[in-house]
This record gives sequence, structure tokens and C-alpha cells, in this order.
Amino acid sequence: MSYRVLKFGGSSVASATAMSRVLDIVEKEADNGTVILVSSAISGCTDALLDGGPKAIVQMQKRHQDIVKRLFTGEERDEIQARIDGLFRELAVTPKDEQVTFGELLSTTILAAKLQQEGFNAKWLDSRKLVVKDNQEETYSRIKEAIEGAEIYIAPGFICQDGEGTVYTLGRGVPGIMTANPKQVPQARTIPTMTYNAALQMASHGAKVLYAPTVAPAMEAGIDIEIKNTFAPEGKYTVIGKEGPKGWIGVASQADTITVVGQGEDGIPRAEKALLQEGISALSIKETEAGVELKVRQKVLEQALRALHRAFFQELPTAEIGLFIAGDGAVAHALYNMIKSASENVEARTGKRLTIVGKANSKRYGIDLTGHPVINTQGSYVDAIINVAPKGSVVVDCTNSETLYKRYTDLLEAGIGVVSSNRRSFAVPYPEFAAMHAAARENGVPLRYETTVGAALPILESISRGANSSDEVTSIEAVVSCTLNQILGDYLPGRESFASMVRRAQEAGLTEADPRMDLGGKDALRKLLILSREAGVRLEERDVKVEPILPAEAFKGSVEDFYAALEAYEPELARKADAASAKGERLRFVAYLKKNGKAYEAGIGIRSVAPEHPAYYLRGTENAIIVRSAFHPYPLVIQGPGEGAREAASSILNDILR
Repeated sequence: MSYRVLKFGGSSVASATAMSRVLDIVEKEADNGTVILVSSAISGCTDALLDGGPKAIVQMQKRHQDIVKRLFTGEERDEIQARIDGLFRELAVTPKDEQVTFGELLSTTILAAKLQQEGFNAKWLDSRKLVVKDNQEETYSRIKEAIEGAEIYIAPGFICQDGEGTVYTLGRGVPGIMTANPKQVPQARTIPTMTYNAALQMASHGAKVLYAPTVAPAMEAGIDIEIKNTFAPEGKYTVIGKEGPKGWIGVASQADTITVVGQGEDGIPRAEKALLQEGISALSIKETEAGVELKVRQKVLEQALRALHRAFFQELPTAEIGLFIAGDGAVAHALYNMIKSASENVEARTGKRLTIVGKANSKRYGIDLTGHPVINTQGSYVDAIINVAPKGSVVVDCTNSETLYKRYTDLLEAGIGVVSSNRRSFAVPYPEFAAMHAAARENGVPLRYETTVGAALPILESISRGANSSDEVTSIEAVVSCTLNQILGDYLPGRESFASMVRRAQEAGLTEADPRMDLGGKDALRKLLILSREAGVRLEERDVKVEPILPAEAFKGSVEDFYAALEAYEPELARKADAASAKGERLRFVAYLKKNGKAYEAGIGIRSVAPEHPAYYLRGTENAIIVRSAFHPYPLVIQGPGEGAREAASSILNDILR
């Protein structure tokens, strides 16, 4: 004959609805053979009987009667209510140390009556007369004699008697085995299979699992134990048996002692690393038969449990990020190489897997969602991206295109993020700038462009954080023209003309294709617009007073005409440089924004700076940003390399991963 022993904890029978769910499970199992239903007291009852006092017991009586009212009607309701009231009268005259045993008697009396009412041949068994403490042979004999003739047997858990008839409790536990106590570690998960010994180790080291002595009979007979959730009976559950996975099983705690149950060569090092990352020092740590045992201060116990569980039992979910890269220059190629070499480290540190699924130059593109794009297709790269991009994809603009940014809003509205190093994109009229940000917010996707000012320097993020926290920016000074900073820093009148130095910089690729963009302040102007907008100032190009190195007439005509004008202007440039040197100062090309009353004024031009100014000591293509704000008495100074393909690629990668 087939027997199914089903044990339900207190939360499973806590109400009429919960009991109905239990009865559905039991009745379904009865189709497959004889069922033995073992139940705990309704949740809270045992605690109330232990130390709740008379008022708590009255409340428990009402809870049981409420359950009866919901489950029964008519004469059957009157009958079972009388039986429940009778048990409470019996409880009132029972010695205090035995009162705790009545919770299971009450719950199982209700369950048995309901099964009988529904037509099942159900028999209630008194566990006090069946289970003999410390006498397994007699217990088995009594149970074998009692199990005969019924479809379903209902028996109280938790209680027994000794050979003299004195009633005892067996001990308390909570069914359901997880990798940790979910009340302490929300990420705890169900353990699908485990051995009897692993279950006993978890229980003996503080895990809220099966009461250890109940495992022994099943272990001796080789019977599997299934532990399910009453509230999701078809969901995940644990099977305890002879076989189970090796390795680490779970983490449990008692007082200040934590045990990572299981076996593995890396136990102590992994545990120490997990605690170190949380800034926790173990008072002691050692290997035991059960696994790794460590002691921590009580106040960091739960933090330590979560850290250990994360290190031993949690696989961080990997976010797949498909990258559609536009650009075929030095920055794009540096980014390709950086992603290729750093992808494993990035995934390990951030849980994000980066895959380049699209590439494009100015004429063609290629898309391959498996990660092997080849640039061989003509047409609209953006339209193709919108048609195929998976959720979480990012377009990376490494170009100087004057048209690609006009499609940013289309990409953002399609749920595709944008990371850009193209400063043209964000020096557009403010309504267009704001529209891009609105599209990003409304569609929950990133729009980032840290690289547009200062390459790898964290300039924009620093400014926007202050603005977002209501810290009003009162001034910004920005030395952000790498070309002019290097030329002005090296310029010595009489050694080489300024025009000759600019020409060499152009040949070395340090200027824009048209060097007038640098010397006319156009590049610095774009950066100043972006900086101001991050500070919350709606600056437009017309609001900025630009003082180019040469008069406006010099910027007309061809590039060669410009160089000729620059040579002719050499005496004036030499005069300015000598005047600065005579005062112990240096020339710098500075873009500025400063508050004047309630309004802001902005400008760009050559300034002579003294040694106490942060820009005085800049070398080569270094950039410097000096930000003053209402909340802070001292300026924020950000200084460092403002040029370089690898630096820019690094900043782009950070934007992708933020």
C-alpha cells in the first residue's frame, strides 16, 4: 500500500482560506493512496500558549472559532464549535507546561472534521498516544496498529509522551529548506535536492528547516522527504534523500556564529573575501565537519549573512548590452580594442556583457546581433538599428557628424540608449538639447556625453550632480582647447611664429580639420554651452561673447589666407605674450560663465593668468575646469589630459556602463 505523509506548518493553517488550500492538496494526494496529514498549530498559537497569558488565549479561542465559522455551516458548525470550546476548557485546567501542546490538537480537530464532512473516510489520531519519546520501536508499533482502514489520517505534530504517559513537545521548526533564512537574506532560494546529512547539518546549525529528529526515521528507511510550499504547491520544493549535490549547500546562523554548510576547497578564502568587501572582520574562522564556521559581532550578523550568501550562492544576473558603434576614427578603434580586451573583467565587476553588434563609417554599416558585424551595407544605419535593436541596446556616436545627432531622439524614443563623444550634438539650440533629454527620460534609456568636454575627465557628471542637488553654480572657468593650450604653453616670441606652431599642430592632427574652428573659439564655444547646460543655465550661442585670437576679417577666405593673416598678426601676439611674462603670468585661452546679479554672462578669449590660478600650471594638452558654487567656499578644480583616443574611449566605456 502507498502512503503519503504530508506535514504542514503553522502559516499553512493560519486561517480558513489557508486550511482550505491544505485540504485541496490533501484531497488531491488521496487519489494516489493513503494520506497521513500532520499539522502544526495555527501560526502564533504556540507562542500565545507559551507566554501570552489569559488575554492571548482568549484571542486564540476567537481565531479558531472564526475559522470554524468560515469552514462550516448549520449543525456541523455548532458541533465543531462545541468541540473547540471543550478543548479550551480542558486547556484551562491543564498544567502550564502542557498547555503548549493544545495548538496542534485544535488545528487537527478542525481539519479532520472538515475532511469527514466532505465525505472522506478520515480518522483523527492522537499523537500523544502514538509517539513515545526516546522509544522508536514502541512508536513504530503503535503507529502501525493505528493505521488501518481509513483514506486519510490526521495527526497533531510537535507532541508526544514518555513511557509514563507524561506529555512532551518534540521541538519546533519551519518546513521548507532554502539557502538562507529569507527573513535575513531576501535573495535566498529553494534548494532543489539535498542529502539527509546536509539537511541535518543545516538544522543543527540554526537553519529554520525540518526538526532534525523527524529526518532520522526517513533516513533509516531510505524514504525521500519532499518539502513544499502550501501557498504554491506546484512551485519549487526540496527533496531530501540519499543523493544530493556536492559542494556548498546553504548558510545558517545561531547567536553570533555563522556556518556555511557544505564542502569545497575555497571555503575560508571565499568567506574572508566576502566579509572583507563589506568591511567586516571575523572574530574567528575555521573549517568544521559541517563546513566553514565563523563568528562575527552580533550587530553585523545579518550583513555578514547576506555577504556570505552572495559569495557562495548567488549568480549575479548578466545584463546583455548590444553596442551599435558609429565612427571609423582613432576613438572608435580604441573603443573596439578596449571592449575586446576588457570584456571579461567588465562582466565580472559589473554583471554587464558588452557585445559590439553594429559598426559604421561615413558611407556603410554592418549589423550582426551575434557580435560579428561587417561594414558592407549602404543605407540608413539608424533605421536599421531601430528595426532590429534588442532591449537595452546602446548607440555609440564616435563621429563628428553634423547629421547623426539629428536622429538621437528617434533612437531614444525607440528605447535605444545613446552615448556620444560628438560635441556638435549637444551645442545645438537649447530646445533641441532639452528634447533629447526629455525623450531619454520618458523612455527610460541613457543619454550620456561625458567625453564631449575634457575627454576622460569627470567634468559634466561633477557639475550636474551639484546642480541636481540645488547647489547653484556661480562661475565656471574652462581651459578646454587642447590645441590652443599646447601652443600658448610652448609659445616663445622670437623662437618660432605662432602661425608656424599652429600649422605643425594641424599636420599632427591636434586641431580640427579647419584650424580656424580652434582659433576662432568655435570648439571652446561648444564645450562652454554643454558645461553651462549641465549647470542648469540655458545658455545659447548668441549669449557668449567670443574674442578670437585674430580680428574677424582674418577668418574670411581660404585656410592659407588665414595663415597669412596669422603671420601678419605675429607682433601683436608677441606683445601679449611678453606682457604676460613680464608680470610672471602665462597666456591661456579661457571660456567662462559667471553670475552677475540674477543673470549670467559668458565669454571666450585669451587671458593672462597668475601663478595662483589653477590653469597657470597646465602643460601640453591638459584641460582644467574651475567651478565655484553657492554651497562651497572653495572651488572645485578638475584637471588632467584633455586629448587622446584611449582617454576618450575610456570615458565612453564608463558612460556605457553607468
